[in-house]
Amino acid sequence: MLRKHMRINKFLAEQGIASRRASDKLIEEGRVKVNGKLAKAGDDITPSDVVTVDGKTLSHKTSYEYYLLNKPKGCVCTVSDEKGRKTVMDFLPENAGRVFPVGRLDYDTEGLLILTNDGDLAYRLTSPKNEIPKTYLVRIEGTITDIQLNRLRAGVEIEKGVITKKCKITVTKTDKSYTKLQVVLTEGKNREIRRMFEAVGKNVDFLKRIRIGELGLTGLDRGEVRRLSREEVFYLQNI
Repeated sequence: MLRKHMRINKFLAEQGIASRRASDKLIEEGRVKVNGKLAKAGDDITPSDVVTVDGKTLSHKTSYEYYLLNKPKGCVCTVSDEKGRKTVMDFLPENAGRVFPVGRLDYDTEGLLILTNDGDLAYRLTSPKNEIPKTYLVRIEGTITDIQLNRLRAGVEIEKGVITKKCKITVTKTDKSYTKLQVVLTEGKNREIRRMFEAVGKNVDFLKRIRIGELGLTGLDRGEVRRLSREEVFYLQNI
């Protein structure tokens, strides 16, 4: 049941409509109403308020669901896609509730993705201030120098005025044609790893997220999905 007061974007996120940020956009577009009136960003609602999205009334009761997907390449991390491309929602079981992806992996990136309607958990995992480590396997073309690696570890400018945070990078295998690395980030800017390596003149040709904190993909093949256990949910809520 809804607590006494809750921000409208948080309520929409917990209903599985969209993330908080995407919910703000729905509100800006005039698609959300509270008691028949257009909602405004920052509005608080109570259990007695009637909230609608595109004319559909939402329930104040929330049952949380948590899924772990090993996202393959060739699909987008959105609930729907105007271009008709495959989305991560296509991998969920038919009886799954209204959930949304937590953060994004780009079209050509694969690996660990959480889907849920728990807005608090989604915010916790994606907020840069929480600095939750996310581990990636990276393969680049050719070799990389210690100077380039140290630049990446210290933080590089990926666009004017935007510098990445310090990160951990370990080379796991290298030869003349390619280099494999493990990268641990505590933030999640758009296409961050690809842009980081581009900043030092290297091209990423394979990228996979393998862990969020200590939660990994063990036993889950590409395109497979499963529910998170209670222990895993508890871990993520307290990481």
